[in-house]
Amino acid sequence: MYKATEFLKYWGQLLLLPVYWLSFLFPRNKRIWLFGSTFGKRFADNPKYLYLYMSQHKQKLKIRPVWISHNKKIVNFLEQNGYEAYYYHSLKGILFALRGKVYLFDNYSKDINFWQSGGALKVNLWHGIPLKKIQADNIFDKFRHPEDLFSKFKNFPRNLSDEKPHHYVLTTSKFLRNIFSSAFNTDNVLTSGYPRNDILVSGNIDNLLAVNEKKFLYKIKSFIKAGPDNKMVFYMPTFRESEQEFFNVMNIEKLQEFLAENNILFCVKLHPKSKLEKRFKSIKADNILVIDADADPYIFLNLSSLLVTDYSSIYFDYLLLGKPIIFFNYDLEKYLDNSRELYFDYNEFTPGEKVATQEKLQNALLHFANNSKAYADNYKMQRDKISRKVFGKRHGMACTVLINDIIHILNHQIKGR
Repeated sequence: MYKATEFLKYWGQLLLLPVYWLSFLFPRNKRIWLFGSTFGKRFADNPKYLYLYMSQHKQKLKIRPVWISHNKKIVNFLEQNGYEAYYYHSLKGILFALRGKVYLFDNYSKDINFWQSGGALKVNLWHGIPLKKIQADNIFDKFRHPEDLFSKFKNFPRNLSDEKPHHYVLTTSKFLRNIFSSAFNTDNVLTSGYPRNDILVSGNIDNLLAVNEKKFLYKIKSFIKAGPDNKMVFYMPTFRESEQEFFNVMNIEKLQEFLAENNILFCVKLHPKSKLEKRFKSIKADNILVIDADADPYIFLNLSSLLVTDYSSIYFDYLLLGKPIIFFNYDLEKYLDNSRELYFDYNEFTPGEKVATQEKLQNALLHFANNSKAYADNYKMQRDKISRKVFGKRHGMACTVLINDIIHILNHQIKGR
C-alpha cells in the first residue's frame, strides 16, 4: 500500500505542470525574498542565517524576507519569535510563492515550492564546500548517471521538478568556482561566501535556537564551566553506508573511561540522513553527549576546542575558527571504493592528524589535552593555506556581499528588458 501511494505521488507530480506554467503569469515583487531548506523540512544552514540577517536588518535593506516551510512546527516556531513564515499549502504560503521574486534554498527550489516558482530568480545556497565529489561529478550517483534507458525514464518526474536548473549556485571562493560549475552544470557561480559562516566569525546575526538546541547548549556550557581543564570535543562524521563500522572500531566503555580521565566531553552530531541516531542515542556514558541529528551544528562549533571528523565538509568551515582537527578515517578505503571520489588529494587537503583506530584517536586526544596550544600549532600552516584557498578574505561579510550580488543581478535583469 505504501509503495503504491508513493508511486502515485511521484508520477502525480506531472499533473501540476499547468500550475507551474501559469505561475509565470504572476507579477513578482523584487522586494519579497523567499527562503526554505532541506525539502522544506528544516530551518537550517545557509538559508537560515541569510534569513535571520535579513529579518534583523529588513528596515535598512527594504526587503521582505519570508520563510516558506512544509513543516507547520517550523512556521509556528518562527512566528512565535516574531519572524514572518508561512506553511507552503496555506493561502498566504501560496500567494507569497507566486509573488516572491527571489527563491533562496540549499537543495532544490522545492525546498520552498517549485510548482509556483515560474519567473522567480532561483539561487541555490548549497550546504557545504565539497571534499567528496557532488552532483554531476559523483559517478556513484545513480540518478545523475543512470545505467539504462528505463532508469532515465523513471527519473523523468524528478528531473522535471527537483533537478530543474536554478539560475545561480553559491560557493565561497574563486578557487572553488570551476568545481561548482562542473558539479551543477552551470557557469553562473556566485563566490559571495556562506551566510552560515558569519555566525562563526562576526556578531552581525542574533541566532535563534529551538528548545532542544538550548538544552544541549546548556549541558555543554555547564561542563566547560565545571572545571578549568574541561574541554568539549565535537565529533561530526559524514553520512555514508559504512558509518555503522564506528561501533566495530570503538569500545564505548573504554572511550568513556578515557574521556572522564582527561576531562573531555565528546559531543556527537550525526548527519541528518544518518541511520545510526537511535543507536548513538542509546549510549549511556556521562562524557558522551549525542546531539540531535537535526540540530544546528553552528550553534555549538564555537564552544568546541577540537573537531573530530572524517570526510565531512564541516571541517572547511571549522578552519575559520583556527582550531585543530583530527581526521578519524577508519573506513577510508571502503569509502573511496563504494561511496565517493574526492576532488582533492585526501592527505594534502585534510590539515590535521589522521587516525584509524580507537587507540590512535585517544592518543591524539591525549596529546591535545596535555598541551592544546602545541597540538594546535602542528598543522596551523596547512590549515591557514587551505582556508585562504576556500574562503578568500571576506570573513564575516557573506550575508552583505551575497545580498548585494543578488540585487545587482535583479537590477541587471530589469535593465536588460
